[in-house]
Amino acid sequence: MPTGLIVKAQRKNVENRPIDADVNGIKLALGEINARGGVLGKKVELVIEDGQCKPANTVNAAEKLTQRDKVVALIGAFCSSATAAIMPVAQSAKVPLVTGVSSAANLTEKGNTWFFRATETDALLAKSFARILVNQLKLKKVAYIGVNDDFGRGGVEEFEKQMSALGATTVLKEYFEHGTSDYYTLLTKLKASGADGAFVAAETQDGSTLVKQKAELGLSTKVFGVGSWATADFMQLAGPAANGIYAAVPYASTMKTPKNEAFVKAYQDQYKAAPGKYSAAGYNTLNIVVDAIARAQSTDPDKVREALLKTDYEGPNGHFRFDEKGQATGFTVVLVQLENGVPVVVESNTVEK
Repeated sequence: MPTGLIVKAQRKNVENRPIDADVNGIKLALGEINARGGVLGKKVELVIEDGQCKPANTVNAAEKLTQRDKVVALIGAFCSSATAAIMPVAQSAKVPLVTGVSSAANLTEKGNTWFFRATETDALLAKSFARILVNQLKLKKVAYIGVNDDFGRGGVEEFEKQMSALGATTVLKEYFEHGTSDYYTLLTKLKASGADGAFVAAETQDGSTLVKQKAELGLSTKVFGVGSWATADFMQLAGPAANGIYAAVPYASTMKTPKNEAFVKAYQDQYKAAPGKYSAAGYNTLNIVVDAIARAQSTDPDKVREALLKTDYEGPNGHFRFDEKGQATGFTVVLVQLENGVPVVVESNTVEK
């Protein structure tokens, strides 16, 4: 029973080893599912294509999976812009598409009945944590920095909207291209702005490079943001520069629930590392798809889609149910502060409809 998985290009950590946490989470779930006998009496098979986070490449990957491999469902993509590009492919092929990573708020506003998002949006995170950032951390003059894509611009837009409504003043807004290696000019602007807090929407490589260069310049501006901040890969790459950063994320390995403790143990046993938000996302999405197939008692796409709408799945970070737009609710999001390689939970919230 094939399930299509569209991943981002394989990343490398500081030891030049592949780091595909989302795939690792999916493979952990796959092993558990198949050890229980699979679903409908068949083993679940993953068919993996690399979309490289590029819309055109991701469309090609989705078309291969739906037309050539005849997958029961699609999982992916990674970047919001790539996921947006394949939503019409899933709709045309009538194949359910479930993402556990893409957070641009507009994805679930497109009216695509074949799309499901099993994670947060930037809007949900901003609504959950803007108040603590402004009122408790006293961030009144805020700089907004983001990668120049749907994810980065969406994060900046949503956090600026929520924090401005609480009285914070925007003193800088800047975007950078993915893969930038020199942030010194941007950081000089940050210093000159007088910001007491900097919101940053970035993934592992970009974010770690930025905060290391910030530390080199001796900037004391508090950093908070969305993206890969609470992952082991980011903390390893950033080193001491990660200390003190606040991250708004849908998952942290330090969340105290029986489901998460079991997940962390299983993940560490298999991969010798702590899981992060992408690991949990992969684990959740495959379990959600297989649960829908089991309840549908069929691989017929229409029946699987109908079953997805009735999802009530409990994962490491809480319950997942989908609303009429395909947006998950019921799960937990957390604000963490990074301390010596550990994401310490500061605040948690349940995502409501």
